[in-house]
Amino acid sequence: MWQFLHKMASPKYFYDISGKWIPWLGGLTVITLLAGLYYGLVKAPPDYQQGESYRIMFIHVPSAWMSMFIYVLMAMWSGINLIWNIKLADVMTVSSASLGASFTLLALVTGSLWGKPMWGAWWVWDARLTSELILLFLYLGYIALVSAIEDRRTAARAGGVLILVGVVNIPIIHYSVEWWNTLHQGPTVTKFDKPSIHLSMLIPLLIMAVSFKLYYLTVVLMRARTEVLDRERRSAWVRELFGAKPAS
Repeated sequence: MWQFLHKMASPKYFYDISGKWIPWLGGLTVITLLAGLYYGLVKAPPDYQQGESYRIMFIHVPSAWMSMFIYVLMAMWSGINLIWNIKLADVMTVSSASLGASFTLLALVTGSLWGKPMWGAWWVWDARLTSELILLFLYLGYIALVSAIEDRRTAARAGGVLILVGVVNIPIIHYSVEWWNTLHQGPTVTKFDKPSIHLSMLIPLLIMAVSFKLYYLTVVLMRARTEVLDRERRSAWVRELFGAKPAS
């Protein structure tokens, strides 16, 4: 296990192995996405209270899960980079930021589209909505911070500290519906006794969640490979990869 992790820390090994994974991950993404959309939008029955409008859940909920999942991964990688100075950990953090921000924005937009017919308003200052909006600002703040600092090591340290400080917002998002009296629906899938959602709706929801994770893995590896090439462009293995003559 440690030998595998040590190999993955090598930019060249990461570039080679990720190139083999991407086609498989991309294919699984397409398969699970089509299956999730079919079972969620076609096969799943209408909700007895919300009718057809509840189907936005199959996009909204996985997006919200991904917004928190990616941020936790970024915090983990930032910690690894700050402690052991592993450059590839910073590459994964940088490559994940825009994806995390996109999923957070998608969760907010789809939540707003659902909220209008349910609550009668596009936006309310609900505890979960507000904390999710703060998460978007954390993503954008990280992107702006690392883009404003030219030295990559300094940018990685400053961005890593920001990510680690902001991770306190993740449990706030998750438990906000339990800690405060909010309009947002309480937990239905992660209840300890049993999910309060019918199996015909739960299965496509979980398929969509898997699809979104596969999509993230596919795209983040593609972005990370590009970032690795940019950072290692003067290395011998990159020059050899593109057939360039070694510098004299």
